[in-house]
Amino acid sequence: MQSCQTDTISKEKQITHDPGYNHDLDNNDNFSPDGKWLVYDTRTDDGGIAESARIERVNIETGEKQVLFDIKNNGTWGPGAGAVSYSPKENAVAFIHGLANSSQENPYQQWRRTGVIIHDSRPNVPIYMDARDVTFPYTPGALRGGTHRHEWSGDGQWIGYTYNDAILKALEDSTGEKHNLRTIGVSKKIRPVKVDSNPENVSGEWFSALVVRVVPNPVAGSNEISHAAGDSWVGINGYKKANGSGQIARAFLGTVKNKSGNDVPEVFIVDIPEDITQPGLQGPLEGTPTDFPMPPMGAIQRRLTFTADTKYPGCAGIVRSSPDGSQLAYLAKDNQGTSQIFVISPDGGGPVQVTECTSDIAGNLRWHPDGKHITFVWQGSIVLCKVGKEPFTERLETLTKPSDPAPSNLVWSPDGKVLAFNRLVKDKTTGEAAQQVFILESNVPSQQ
Repeated sequence: MQSCQTDTISKEKQITHDPGYNHDLDNNDNFSPDGKWLVYDTRTDDGGIAESARIERVNIETGEKQVLFDIKNNGTWGPGAGAVSYSPKENAVAFIHGLANSSQENPYQQWRRTGVIIHDSRPNVPIYMDARDVTFPYTPGALRGGTHRHEWSGDGQWIGYTYNDAILKALEDSTGEKHNLRTIGVSKKIRPVKVDSNPENVSGEWFSALVVRVVPNPVAGSNEISHAAGDSWVGINGYKKANGSGQIARAFLGTVKNKSGNDVPEVFIVDIPEDITQPGLQGPLEGTPTDFPMPPMGAIQRRLTFTADTKYPGCAGIVRSSPDGSQLAYLAKDNQGTSQIFVISPDGGGPVQVTECTSDIAGNLRWHPDGKHITFVWQGSIVLCKVGKEPFTERLETLTKPSDPAPSNLVWSPDGKVLAFNRLVKDKTTGEAAQQVFILESNVPSQQ
């Protein structure tokens, strides 16, 4: 095994300089479609998204900042706004918004939030994306909890996210049995979904459905899962199936139980039908008082990795797809027990090891838009690796000097000419540190 070697140190440029608050990119798609702006939230270290009152954007050329959304009198309990991503097709962003009636007694929670869209041209004019209906009978096209880490599809027609259910959280609290599970949903701008008037309910402009089935107690050794997260869209336009047809899908980590009954995250994929309005065989789209909203007809969930009963079980990180949808990248341990990058086809088959580092890769995997390189963080540096069969050291470039804490939240501009990231910067006057936005200006391969 070869060690990672330093080849090129690129020039960093600090874009934000405000010492009093964080500028958190949060592992999202933060570049505007023209690549000139970066969007971020202002979460606090202690309070997280609940204490993020603003969504801002900064121009990477001029340093100009604009406030896209501002919650007046936001409390430590919320509502909060955060985890923001740009659409790849229009000047609009999507982010988490806690419920408007958040209070000290009933604060922001994983199961008490929705997705909001803001157009750059209309700051502070929220479009509520996913509907929320927690009053029985529930409404098809609405969910009953909270959506998180909203990600636009490559064509801008869908938004995917993770999800926690308020009805099942209440059931867990009342019974003491496990029901509060994380899963994955999608929304599409099919038609508005109107729900009953209630302080806990929200009408939405998009139609929503959960697409991944989770259960509290998976059968040991089976493909059932109790948790789904680390998700992202497969390809800019989906992936190509064996028969040549295109398929929209999300890849994710699903937690199975191995034969010994231990939890193990594995890579899964779910094929999503174009029409998500038709209920599937597992139950109603809107759910019941004792179970989740069920996936629509045609949603097909498949397991891709099988590490559960190996010497080093488990996969990690956010599963990231190459732009053409042909390869899914994730972290797993090699034969020596070191965390490396692997790729696997959406159609399955064996995984292929990409990196050969001598110590664990920290994560932050992002594909370059050329589909030939992956960036990640290793030993406090941002590293760029070509995906190929050449010797590992010939495929590697280290783009930043090592630092502690390490850079985080990597994101490429749409044209592949700029890499943005967060770095913790300590204020010389107060000694307090805040997440600032940086970019790499040069020596980064551009899309051909």
